[in-house]
Amino acid sequence: MKVFISGASGLVGSNCLKHFKEQGWDVVGSYYSFQTDDTVFYDTLMPGHPENFDIAEYAPDVIVHCGALTHVDYCETHEQESYEKTVQSTINLIKVAKECNASMVYISTDYVFDGKDGPYKEDGPIHPLCIYARHKLDAEQMVLREIPTSLVLRVTNVYGNELRGKNFIARIIDQCRNHQKLTLKLPYDQYATPANAWDIARAMYVLLRDGKQGIYHIGGSEYINRVELAEMVLKYFPDAEYDMIPVSTEDLKQPAARPLKGGFITDKFCGEYPGFVFGTIDSYMKEVMATIENDPVG
Repeated sequence: MKVFISGASGLVGSNCLKHFKEQGWDVVGSYYSFQTDDTVFYDTLMPGHPENFDIAEYAPDVIVHCGALTHVDYCETHEQESYEKTVQSTINLIKVAKECNASMVYISTDYVFDGKDGPYKEDGPIHPLCIYARHKLDAEQMVLREIPTSLVLRVTNVYGNELRGKNFIARIIDQCRNHQKLTLKLPYDQYATPANAWDIARAMYVLLRDGKQGIYHIGGSEYINRVELAEMVLKYFPDAEYDMIPVSTEDLKQPAARPLKGGFITDKFCGEYPGFVFGTIDSYMKEVMATIENDPVG
């Protein structure tokens, strides 16, 4: 299997790049703004950029699109930029995929739902509440319409190992390791099913290996809010100094509306792969703590 991954220096993309290579696949991963040693340059908004990796010459079987503008509140006030980086980038990769006769994998979100009746199955009622969500929905529908053999994986609250450590759990771990006091003002009414990026990569691998198509919900078994998520991490740092301030989403006054009861029911994937075991926050944190013991800070 030959796979091209856009956004391979990010959280999901880097885990896919690592796992696919470990499984013996021929994989090329790209970066745009954050270069890593194992990625090549590709600007999804400028397919004709002279420095772009030549996808057509590489001729992948699958193009995995992990790149997007993921700052939800920023998208709300920068609609055109959100469209370009989420929708237009997808349009451009669809064109390349058609030229290569390749399938696609698109990474989407539980924000395509309104959060009134979650967690959701794949056929739940679609109702995006914000610009970010509308653009993600537009892009996923376009991929499935233009390349029917493609996959859409909806994920949420993604955490895990990444070079920059930008995800929510990684930032808490970093501050605790560096003995920084945390002030956590978090919504107690936003629920989701956090997923480890490594599990997303493993799930994507088996789906691609078996030629699966359509929408799959990928998420962990824990249905928790942001306060609970933070506390599950903080319990591994008993000496950490922090102020936990639980607030309602309404009181946070975030520019973009969020689905409150989001997250996924993963019966479809788990029914097809009953032996697949998703990790938990605790299992991930135990791995992290074992690594920290071998590489202490401060």
